[in-house]
Amino acid sequence: MTTEADRNDIRRVIQTYLDGLYEGDPEKIASAFHPTSALTTIGDDELTITPRAQWLERVRSRPSPKSQNLTRHDEILTVDVVSPTMAFVKLKCAIPPRFFTDQLSLLKIDGRWQVVQKVFSTEVKG
Repeated sequence: MTTEADRNDIRRVIQTYLDGLYEGDPEKIASAFHPTSALTTIGDDELTITPRAQWLERVRSRPSPKSQNLTRHDEILTVDVVSPTMAFVKLKCAIPPRFFTDQLSLLKIDGRWQVVQKVFSTEVKG
């Protein structure tokens, strides 16, 4: 597979994640993230690691940005394919008033790109 094909596949995975986040669809998000993946952030000087399953439960239990007619703030900033099986994506997204910067690590597992780790920061605006 060519690097351009990989970039397109990665962008599709990321778009599925962003659509799932906006729509509040945990199944779409789950399809983009490997089952062993986790979300990592630091807040109030404390490291927080949230397993994918726990995060998806939170998605299920909250109103989606779409259902609240919130504006989308998705932007893929960089896609860096560093090998035939590893890539990094930096993006911005939001569930206003929370605005996120994500650093996503992806691996190509069984021929399919999947997010294996999400490290993110949050800024509250408004």
